[in-house]
Amino acid sequence: MCHGSVGLVARAFESAGIPTIAVGVRAFRHRMIELGVPRSLITPHLIGRTIGPAGDPARQRAVVAASIDLLETATEPGTLVDFEPSHED
Repeated sequence: MCHGSVGLVARAFESAGIPTIAVGVRAFRHRMIELGVPRSLITPHLIGRTIGPAGDPARQRAVVAASIDLLETATEPGTLVDFEPSHED
């Protein structure tokens, strides 16, 4: 699914009362802002590997955990957080 579609679907879910998190790559950070995605986690990964490199389950788990944390802690619409991998990821 393209980043634009994800943003629009997230907004539709949010308007129905369903909280969402959109995970995107840095290359599309500006589009996440333009689309008004309610909560976004931006990763430093390549396009097509949004949650991390293939074969790196530790990094992928870290991205998913950061997404869930953002869902629990974001207090304002339009919250955008940059994922910064730790040395363990």
